[in-house]
Amino acid sequence: MPIKIPDALPARETLLKEGVAVMRASEAARQDIRPLQIGLLNLMPNKIRTETQIARLLGASPLQVELSLIRIGNHTPKNTSADHLISFYETWEEVADRKFDGFIVTGAPVEQLDFEDVTYWDELTQIFNWTRTNVHSNLFICWGAMAAAWYFHKLPKYQLAKKAFGVYRQRNLAPASPYLNGFSDDFLIPVSRWTEVHAEDVLARPELDLLVDCPATGPSLLEHAPSRSVFMFNHVEYDSFSLKEEYERDVAAGSDIDIPHNYFPDDDPTRKPLNRWRSHAHLLFGNWVNQVYQSTPYDLAEIGKG
Repeated sequence: MPIKIPDALPARETLLKEGVAVMRASEAARQDIRPLQIGLLNLMPNKIRTETQIARLLGASPLQVELSLIRIGNHTPKNTSADHLISFYETWEEVADRKFDGFIVTGAPVEQLDFEDVTYWDELTQIFNWTRTNVHSNLFICWGAMAAAWYFHKLPKYQLAKKAFGVYRQRNLAPASPYLNGFSDDFLIPVSRWTEVHAEDVLARPELDLLVDCPATGPSLLEHAPSRSVFMFNHVEYDSFSLKEEYERDVAAGSDIDIPHNYFPDDDPTRKPLNRWRSHAHLLFGNWVNQVYQSTPYDLAEIGKG
C-alpha cells in the first residue's frame, strides 16, 4: 500500500522518483481501509530531508499509512522556511485531541545540553506524557530516544570525548524480537552523536530490553514492551549522503572532526560512500509498522484505554 502525504510536500517528488508508492487524498478516500495514523514529531533542523527519510521507510510497508507532520509550537527552526511549516506542519497543541496508532520522535542537535536546558523541554515532556493516552506505539530516534528514555525511565546519557561518527557494526542480541525479524546476527548502522547511554544502566532497569548493542558505541536499540515503545539511539533512517554532508559541514566550519568511521571507501572522502544499512532500515521500520498494525485497536478512540 502507498503512504499518504500532502500532495505538495517536497518529499513526494523524491519518493516517486525512487519508486515509493505515494497516495493522494482522493485515492485514499476510495479505499475501504482504515490507514494507520502515524505522527512524526520532527525536531531536526532540516525538516524536509528528515520528512523524506522517514516517509521513504514508512512508504515501503505493505500497509496504508497516513503521515501527519508535527512540530514543537514554541520553537522556530532556522533551516526550514515558515511557508513550509505553515503549509505542512501542525503544532502539538493542534493535534492534542487526536489519537495515533504510531508516533515517531526524531533526533535534534541539542544533545550536549542537559535535557532540562533545552528551550522546548517543557513542551516536549508534555508531549511525552500525552503519548501515554493518545498513542498506541512510539518509535524514538537518536536524541529523541535519549530524551524519552530519560523522561520515562531516568536512563542517563553521558558526554563523549569525541563524536561517535560513522557506520558501526551492531550486535543482534534478541533475534526472536518481532522488531528484529529478518535481521542478521550483525549489521551496520550510521551513528552521529556526542553522547551515549551505558549498557549497565539499561540492564539495571528490568522494564527495558536491550535488543541491539555495539561494542564501540554502546546500546543501539531498546524496547519497553508495556508501552510498545522502541528507542533507536542511532540514525538508521539516514540516506547515503547524510554523513558526508555532516562531515563537509563540520570541515567547512573548522571543527575538529574525524573522517566518518567505515563510511568512505578506503577512508577517502573524495570517493562516493556506499549505503550498507538501507535493508536493515527498511526491516526495522517495516517490523515496527507491522507490530503497530497487529496490535492497535481498529477504533482509534480505544487507544489509551487498555
